[in-house]
Amino acid sequence: MKNELIKLVMASAVAVSLATTSAYAQKKYDAGASDTEIKVGQTVPFSGPASAYATIGKAQAAYMKMINDQGGVNGRKINLIQYDDAYSPPKTVEQVRKLVEGDEVLLTFQIIGTPPNAAVQKYLNAKKVPQLFAATGASRFTDPKHFPWTMGFNPSYFVEGRIYGQYILKEHPNAKVGVLYQNDDLGKDYLNGIKAGLGDKAAKMIVAEASYELSEPTIDSQILKIRDSGADLFFSASTPKQAAQAIKKIAELGWHPVQILDINATSVGAVMKPAGLEASKGVISVGYVKDPADANWKDDPGTKRYLAFMQKYYPDGDKDSSFNVYGYITAQLLVKVLQQCGDDLTRANVLKQATHLTNVPLDMLLPGISVTTTPTDYRVNKQFQMARFNGERWERYGSIITDAAKE
Repeated sequence: MKNELIKLVMASAVAVSLATTSAYAQKKYDAGASDTEIKVGQTVPFSGPASAYATIGKAQAAYMKMINDQGGVNGRKINLIQYDDAYSPPKTVEQVRKLVEGDEVLLTFQIIGTPPNAAVQKYLNAKKVPQLFAATGASRFTDPKHFPWTMGFNPSYFVEGRIYGQYILKEHPNAKVGVLYQNDDLGKDYLNGIKAGLGDKAAKMIVAEASYELSEPTIDSQILKIRDSGADLFFSASTPKQAAQAIKKIAELGWHPVQILDINATSVGAVMKPAGLEASKGVISVGYVKDPADANWKDDPGTKRYLAFMQKYYPDGDKDSSFNVYGYITAQLLVKVLQQCGDDLTRANVLKQATHLTNVPLDMLLPGISVTTTPTDYRVNKQFQMARFNGERWERYGSIITDAAKE
């Protein structure tokens, strides 16, 4: 009896020890995480030449408030710390250093813009801080071999450009193409992409290339150069301000080229309305999210959730804005990753979870599109559908295009 009692006590002690060890093993934290909080850092152009994107950050902050009101993620509140960098790379560097070394965030999320992200990419990788779902589609942000801590969210600009090139070959094989592009990784990736899509015909078909600096007040001279080249198809690899200027100037000139516009500048409120809805009619682009203003989605559960969110948590925001849809789905994906982390809130596990997503649905992605990532393929969005602006909204057409090849 005595031996049995000793065995029972020893067994209980072992069980308690294992349970205690297991409990400690379950909770792992790096800087920025605790039993009650997860610190996430972000820079947003609340001011400056790309301030049209500010609403993205506002929508994301509103989404985090909604999640916190619902109890947070696994019982922890998300503390989204946002700083204005005015889309200025030197300011981005300053603010991101503050986030990492001062605020001690667990990760950065959705730093907005290609130049700002480029400015801090090496720093964040050296510090092994996740540069998660960077708001850019430049190829350098989906390069796990050289920058394992960086993952872009946007569809690849190169792939998107390549799709436009293939579209032109099919639909406008005799076109004379003029390209306007932003003089940074964004614009250059698009330019290289459209050339890749046109293949050996690129040199003959592209009759003009004109770049601009983000700081330039207008792009009128570039538009005149492209028009005077004899181009009858205009590809605008630009951001909202310049995209609107281009559409408006083309209309003023009475020039009527086929117009293709990159996905970053397809906001009706920030681009088409300032340019003129009639002037914007017929512009072609691609899309991967639902248009909340489209009656086709009025009974869609995901769209209903998005609209309810906007009404309660961001009532001052434009519910029909593609930028707010973007803010919503990026925030939704971040929460998914943090949920998958469980109680292992280390930077390494954040990266692991972000690179092991399989067919994740997001409320506002088009049917047939989901998110899948692997440790060797960081591209979050690899699927598109062609779209044409009808003077009021974007109309999707054709089937879902999936880019299965590595860049």
